[in-house]
Amino acid sequence: MAGRPGHPRRRPETPLGDKGYDSHANRRELRKRRILPVISRKGSPNIKGLGKLRYVVEQTFALLHQFKRLAIRWERRTELHDGFVSLACSLICWRRLKKHRS
Repeated sequence: MAGRPGHPRRRPETPLGDKGYDSHANRRELRKRRILPVISRKGSPNIKGLGKLRYVVEQTFALLHQFKRLAIRWERRTELHDGFVSLACSLICWRRLKKHRS
């Protein structure tokens, strides 16, 4: 079979960025790739709801980094690392479910 292994790459619809990513070069590059940038502009109020969406992602990364093996990647093989990430996600969900039920 021709082509690269794995799932075909997809273009994100709209990446969310805070004011640190506000530059003409970043916006121009995203538009060149036909991606609509959602980036707060410097000197203007924040985009409403952007913080809520970013918080979920940052919180998930923080929870995953509780597992030292994921914070410092020891595995060379991608399959092993992916397996540990899946296991960590399962443990996080199980803990949340257990905490929610009690």
